[in-house]
Amino acid sequence: MTVPAPEVAATDVKPKGLGVLKAAFRERRTLAMLLLGFSAGLPFAMLIGTLNAWLDAAGVSIATIGILSWIGLFGAFRFLWSPAVGWTPPVIGRRFGRRRSWLLVLQLIIAVALALVAVSRPESGVLGPLALGAALGAFAFATQDIVIDAWRIEVADERVPIDLLSTIYQLGYRTAALAGGAGALLLADAIGWPGVFVTAALLMGLGLIGTLIAPEPQPVSREQVAKERKGSPTLRMAVLGATLLAWGWAAFMLVQFMVTALTTNPAPSAREFTTTWGPWIVAATVILPAALSGLIVWKGRAATAAEGAAPASFFDTLYDAILAPLVELMGRLGWGAVIVLCLILTYRITDGVWGPFAFPFYMGDTGGALGHTNAEVALASKTFGVIMTIVGIALGGWALLVIGRMWSLLLGAIVTSATNLLFVDLAQGAPNVHAFMSTTGLYALFGAFQIGEPLARLMLVIAGENIAGGFAGAAFVAYLSALSNRMFGAVQFAVFISLALLIGTLGRGALGEIVEIEGFASMFIIAAWLGLLAIVFVLVEWVRLGLEARKAPAA
Repeated sequence: MTVPAPEVAATDVKPKGLGVLKAAFRERRTLAMLLLGFSAGLPFAMLIGTLNAWLDAAGVSIATIGILSWIGLFGAFRFLWSPAVGWTPPVIGRRFGRRRSWLLVLQLIIAVALALVAVSRPESGVLGPLALGAALGAFAFATQDIVIDAWRIEVADERVPIDLLSTIYQLGYRTAALAGGAGALLLADAIGWPGVFVTAALLMGLGLIGTLIAPEPQPVSREQVAKERKGSPTLRMAVLGATLLAWGWAAFMLVQFMVTALTTNPAPSAREFTTTWGPWIVAATVILPAALSGLIVWKGRAATAAEGAAPASFFDTLYDAILAPLVELMGRLGWGAVIVLCLILTYRITDGVWGPFAFPFYMGDTGGALGHTNAEVALASKTFGVIMTIVGIALGGWALLVIGRMWSLLLGAIVTSATNLLFVDLAQGAPNVHAFMSTTGLYALFGAFQIGEPLARLMLVIAGENIAGGFAGAAFVAYLSALSNRMFGAVQFAVFISLALLIGTLGRGALGEIVEIEGFASMFIIAAWLGLLAIVFVLVEWVRLGLEARKAPAA
């Protein structure tokens, strides 16, 4: 399974074909965007995906890998500290400006984090330095994503529209995913895993070049955002304080469990922690802020224009960055926001929840794992799989034009859930996949390229899963883009993506224990059932949109 790239909202301008590649080398901003996209994709691929292959080869337990994968929560909660990147770093900022200063600092931190991972020795059983490097790198690249998103939005204009920059960003990100995936696996056979991570640290220099050639954008005006504030200052401050306290508690609980799990023997049960505290964490980070935002919408109808246009305090700045986008969304959707949030939380869980266990499944030798080599997985997952993802994205774009957004969204939910059954079959010895390939002559086709039957089965299943994931991703982006308000588009889109990551990330610790006890087939069966939730919420959302469309002419 490939790690999907972060999604971005589209605009009306849609560059196609080689025009995107040509434009990338004609404009300073587009070339910088290409390199910044690479610097965003490389640490994500290395720390969220490829690192697990090293841990599996070093004999680290699947349960521990699942716990370490919780560093992905930095991506899920990055909107929490997003206001900090609006401040200009001292000394550095005087020369390079606010955005470029942050990028330089973060890219250096990422390189140091990758180097720290490189000098660790997981085969010795001492995971402290590795966990520290991985967590530091995850925090830094999640923050870098915030800055890159802000830079992209602020430098876009009619000459270099946001869609062009977003497309080039995806190109850089996918290139990094290929380098950090297939390239890393192939390189590991030649120079070993430490050398792979040292190489990745050096490749962050491409991001530094992108930062140095990137123009510093003009600061974005907050006046229009201030006019959209609802409720009294006292109410806004109270709601912001409650939200930050809830998020702080959730972060404390997660970090405390990760530290305890990595430093004590025997480690506490991730399944028990997720079962006991998981619902409370979701309530604190999602349900409570949504409910409080609804309260602001309800009480804020009587807010005066003077209150909305008052000079921004520190708390107003935090409110604008954290709660204002959610308040606007709740005000626009009303009770329909409950359906929307449920859809976002569940839509990509069926293929995202087991992402960190892909390498152990492909390369391990227990619990139904397939026992493939680094080179085979590099070919099947990180080369062939990336191509199939691009095919899926193309099919999704075509479907959006032909059958519409909601039909595409529904079809994406169905196929991503169903393709988990192909992995169930692989984990159980591949009786059905084997019969299909024998009957259709696909074994002979793969054999013509010197690909044996076991690898051919894996490539076929990965093709199905990645095409489905690319298709669903394209439909999901179109849906989220339609939901986003232009004024709050960047923040709302980041919140949407964070919510999409949240549930899957929380469930991975328990899923790792299930794999150790019951094998990989159970994991894929659970993922398939979870996909049914997304199908239900898409259907309910479709009904909601239909009712709104009927009310619109009457209004």
